[in-house]
Amino acid sequence: MNLHFTYLLLNGITLLFPLLFSFEKRVQYVKHWKFVIPAITVTAAIFLVWDYWFTRQGIWSFNHQYTLGLNVVNLPLEEVMFFFFIPFACMFIYVIVRELLVKPREPAEFRLFILVFSIVLFIIGSRDLSRTYTAAAFIGFSFMLLLLSILKVKFLQTFFLAYLIQLIPFFIINGVLTSLPVVMYNSRFNSGIRAYTIPLEDFAYTGLLMLLNVACYEWFRSRSEHALRTG
Repeated sequence: MNLHFTYLLLNGITLLFPLLFSFEKRVQYVKHWKFVIPAITVTAAIFLVWDYWFTRQGIWSFNHQYTLGLNVVNLPLEEVMFFFFIPFACMFIYVIVRELLVKPREPAEFRLFILVFSIVLFIIGSRDLSRTYTAAAFIGFSFMLLLLSILKVKFLQTFFLAYLIQLIPFFIINGVLTSLPVVMYNSRFNSGIRAYTIPLEDFAYTGLLMLLNVACYEWFRSRSEHALRTG
């Protein structure tokens, strides 16, 4: 068996479901692509710079036994694809939650939860700044949540429900990536705490990745709606 297709196959599996159901009548995810794709592109640009720097610093690395051997600026092609395919699938979940499950309201109790949750994230990330991945993932997620809360956006409750749902496929895909492993982590730069084989930091990292995609999506969407209203 040719294992070099492993990472590519995982990306493909992630993309398959949202593509197949993009034309489902109630959600019509395809109609959201004009906001989703720009959001993914902006977020991917930011995270690829982060990914490149962490790879250069040896904070994580890739097992070339499971990649095609094609690199884009020192990153495996599949890793670049990851920042487009995974968010595309996450945004599919977000759009379903947004359109079918959650009313756009955020009571005071939820805003208090955001504040407390952000403080907890910050404390975890700042306990040992030499743990670079721990600090970056947790503090980054904390600051993003606080910023959006200060801006009084209306989508954080929707985001959290979508985030909890996406943890199911996250466990499957990331579990494979970290158990083979396709992605290898330098224990000097993280807490060493894992859920199965998944580093604790990955939960904050994927939260930040998804939240930035959602924020960009909502910004592009609101601009479009404003343009339509003002003619």
